[in-house]
Amino acid sequence: MKKIILVYNPVSGDATFKNKLDKMLHAFQQRGCMLLLYRTQKENDDLFTAFVRNMAADGVLISGGDGTLHKIVNIMVRENIDLPIGIIASGTSNDFASFLEIDVNLSAYLDAVVAGTTMPIDIGVVGGEYFINVASAGMLTSVAHEVDVRLKNAFGKLAYYFRGLSELPRFRALNLTIDADGEIHREKAFLFVVVNSGIVGSLKNIAVNAKVDDGKMDLVLLKRCSIGDLMSVIAEIVAGRSLSHTPNVLYLQAEKFVISCDEVLESDLDGERGPKLPLEIQTLPAKMRLFYPADKTV
Repeated sequence: MKKIILVYNPVSGDATFKNKLDKMLHAFQQRGCMLLLYRTQKENDDLFTAFVRNMAADGVLISGGDGTLHKIVNIMVRENIDLPIGIIASGTSNDFASFLEIDVNLSAYLDAVVAGTTMPIDIGVVGGEYFINVASAGMLTSVAHEVDVRLKNAFGKLAYYFRGLSELPRFRALNLTIDADGEIHREKAFLFVVVNSGIVGSLKNIAVNAKVDDGKMDLVLLKRCSIGDLMSVIAEIVAGRSLSHTPNVLYLQAEKFVISCDEVLESDLDGERGPKLPLEIQTLPAKMRLFYPADKTV
């Protein structure tokens, strides 16, 4: 009999997923599969590692937001836990799952998990820490870190937007140097994101050419521009239009990025605090396997 570990964050999003555990158990038992529950905690990653190894499971299903996904992916890669992962989006931000449209049909997705149907996915690594969706830095990097948990739970994604709007008066350009597979760019810029998928901050088409299995990451950099031009770019982003040919945006694809700044600048990895610049961002092609329906295309 197959066994799947369900790792769930009890406080992700509106904190209601924990009330659906019996329904999830029933759904897997109907499919002839046992579901083994693991509740996330802030500390003691060793307990999760021991649990996964002792249970001899066939995969790990992760319920939470991008932060929960980030944490579990990091543990699994560091501890060489070679099991496919699945995602049940239940956080405030679920960009990676949204890009792959995993939450469109939950029943079909659970079928794929039990059947063991997978696809390879790339991840990125920065200074020994892994990210599955985005590495970023710039004038809005601190927003995700400074939004209070209670505010996120009450207002969801709007909490990030409100906090971001309050930062606009403080926007200033940074001197960045980008090495993209040996191609050097020097730009005065407000911010950049290096992404695996095309969705960042619940905004679509941030990187229109992004694929999670192409062995590359996509960099989108917002150049210094006037307030009017900045608002035009923001309007394009909110409308979900491609930024690849926008004059005030630099769009690159590469297997490896080295990004430096002439001042101290903190990065963000999947919404969590990352290392300070300079960053050496390397793509790890097909590093993990993701449960995914065979009849869907990415």
